[in-house]
Formats: sequence, structure tokens, C-alpha cells
Amino acid sequence: AELDRNIYFGEGITFLNGKVFQLTYKNQMGFIYDGKTFKNIGKFTYTNREGWGLTTDGKSLIMSDGTSYITYLDPTSFAVTKTLDVAENNYVVENINELEYIKGFIYANIWMTNTIVKIDPNTGDVVAKMDLSDLSRQSKEKHPGSLEMNGIAYDSVSNKLLVTGKMWPTIYQIKFPL
Repeated sequence: AELDRNIYFGEGITFLNGKVFQLTYKNQMGFIYDGKTFKNIGKFTYTNREGWGLTTDGKSLIMSDGTSYITYLDPTSFAVTKTLDVAENNYVVENINELEYIKGFIYANIWMTNTIVKIDPNTGDVVAKMDLSDLSRQSKEKHPGSLEMNGIAYDSVSNKLLVTGKMWPTIYQIKFPL
């Protein structure tokens, strides 16, 4: 599937109920694709100013928009069902970016950093975090054009977590207690 680059900048995607949902950066528009053929089967709008990361807990679409908020959307009506304010030690955590739902927690990278935070979806509290600066350094040594860490993917079948960044030459598999 390809977006009209003159209109849209594609952002977060997730699979849910046999469909692929995709956000766009500044258009407040999302697209729905068939999960097998990737043919466009619909679109939706959202009220967040921007669309960044997208994941699912198997029931809701969970999106970030670069703020400290995570928004839950109903995957049929696209109505907001919950808003979560992310905080660490009672301080707001801004720039929530890429999201991945893993074993009951939301993992998010913090834009323009090499940090991934583990968020309790019931409270919004950061319960753990990882510093991936060493991987960023390795990427910049291999490819000086490497930018910030910006990708999280979880394979629930193999229990593998993969991370990468913008223009990183490598996708890293990392192990840690999930």
C-alpha cells in the first residue's frame, strides 16, 4: 500500500482483527487495509493534532501523538475510549513516540532519545526504562547518517523484541525481562 506523498506522511501501524490500521502525521486521517491483501478498505479520522505511534492490546487501538498522552480508540467507531497521561515519579513524560504492547504493558520510545519506557496501562506510570545509547553509538559507527532510535517491534510467537532507528543500518534483537 502506498500513500500519496504529496498529501500524507505515513506513521504508526498495527494489526487488529484481520486489518492493518495506519496513522498519518499531520492530517488527522488514518487508513484501514485488509490484513492479507493490504488493499485499502477504509479510512478514519481522529482528534489528536498529530499521529505518531500505534499499537493494540487486542481490543483497542492505542496511539501516541508526541505529547505525554496515550489515546485509546475504539477500532470500529474510532471514538476515544480512554486517555492516559504518562508520568515518571509524578513528572510528565513528553514526546511519547513509537508504541508496542507487550505482555500487558505499553513500551514506548521517547522521541529524540535512546530511551524506551515501560508504561503501566492502568495508571500511565513508567515502571521501567531502557537506555539504548550503546546501540545508537554502534549504528553511528557503521553509518554516520544514523539518527535517533525510533522503532520497536515484538514477535509474540518467538518472544523477540527488535529495535532500530531512523536510517540505522541494523535491526537489533534485544533480550530483557518483559
